[in-house]
Amino acid sequence: MKQILVINGPNLNLLGKREPGIYGSQSFEAYFETLQATFPDVHLTYFQSNHEGALLDKIHEFGFVGDGIVINAGAYTHTSVALGDALSAVPAPAVEVHISNVHAREAFRHHSYLSAKCKGVIVGMGLMGYELGIRYLVSL
Repeated sequence: MKQILVINGPNLNLLGKREPGIYGSQSFEAYFETLQATFPDVHLTYFQSNHEGALLDKIHEFGFVGDGIVINAGAYTHTSVALGDALSAVPAPAVEVHISNVHAREAFRHHSYLSAKCKGVIVGMGLMGYELGIRYLVSL
C-alpha cells in the first residue's frame, strides 16, 4: 500500500472560511475525507501547520519512509529556501499544489522555491489539484 503525505502550509487551516471566492467554501478536513474515499488503497496522511519549522520536520520525518508528498506550502512557497532544500534532501517525490492560479495573482506569487524540487506543479485547479497530485504519485 502506498503512503502519501498531504502537507498544507500557513493559513490553509482556514479553508472554507478564508476568501471563499478564491479558495472555495469547503474545509480541507472535509475534502480530505473525500480523498480517502477516492483512494482506499492508499494510506493518506494529512498535516497542516502555520510554522515553517514544523513543515520542515514533517518532510524530514516522512520523506525517508513514504512514497510521495503533495505539498501546498501556501505563502512559504514564495519565501522558503529551507522547504525547497528539505524536498531535495529526501527521496520521496513531491508534487506542488496551489488551489488558486498563482500566476494570475500578485507578482510575488509567480516565483516558487519548491517547483524545481518537485516532480510537477498543479496550479489553479481548486481542491482537485490535490487529487491530481495523488493520482500522479500513485502512478510512479
